[in-house]
Amino acid sequence: MAIPPSNDWRFRLHEIIYESNTRAGKAFDVGLLIAIFTSILIVMLDSVASIHQHYGKLLHTLEWGYTALFTIEYILRLVSIKRPILYVVSLLGIIDLIALIPSYLSIFFIGAQSLLVFRALRLLRVFRIFKLGHFLTEINFLKEALKGSVRKISVFLLTVLTLTVILGSIMYLVEKRENGFSNIPESVYWAIVTITTVGYGDISPVTPMGKFVASVVMLIGYAIIAVPTGIITHDIAMAARQRKDLPEACPSCGREGHEADALFCKYCGSSLFR
Repeated sequence: MAIPPSNDWRFRLHEIIYESNTRAGKAFDVGLLIAIFTSILIVMLDSVASIHQHYGKLLHTLEWGYTALFTIEYILRLVSIKRPILYVVSLLGIIDLIALIPSYLSIFFIGAQSLLVFRALRLLRVFRIFKLGHFLTEINFLKEALKGSVRKISVFLLTVLTLTVILGSIMYLVEKRENGFSNIPESVYWAIVTITTVGYGDISPVTPMGKFVASVVMLIGYAIIAVPTGIITHDIAMAARQRKDLPEACPSCGREGHEADALFCKYCGSSLFR
């Protein structure tokens, strides 16, 4: 693996912005995370009429300050990689751009006639929260673990679905079309609501036998909750054993999502290790 020269400012910038396994990278991630949440909080507070009336000008100034900050961050992301266009058209790149555009478009929507459009554009700023994907350094690791759990969970869900149909049908027979159990689909709906421990209460058994069946369904529901958790936990543990310490983002295009044994970027073909 080639070691980059110490004076390669672009490499150092990439390490800070895209990687989180260094002290500088972690500090950058934490600072940006705080800025994102704060900017979202400002937009939320500004939507409250009483707060907007008293502090609207201050919140507006702060909002533009964060817009400038995120603009600089976006530019630095492009500068720190070799092929910025690939990041621009990537999912995270598009989300970053969407998070910036409404603020600048609002300059051109002035006046009462465009007030509704302006407020609609302000809602798009909430897309900034999706920039949190930059901080989910374990997202690919978790994705691999979930991928390994798909078949097991599918079989589990099919079993649960079969069980709810059976229990719903039993309840339909026990309650004799009364107390909301007017047909089998309604009874299956009750079984799903009960076995998932949601318990809306819009349909409930009244007869002693119906209450007994409901009790069985509730106990089964508590037992079922632990099954998918155990499956996913096992696959996460297995994925952790096979994990390899790779760069979190390609140093050339800035895109993520590479396989555990990858040596080259699957998007642009560049070496992940420079």
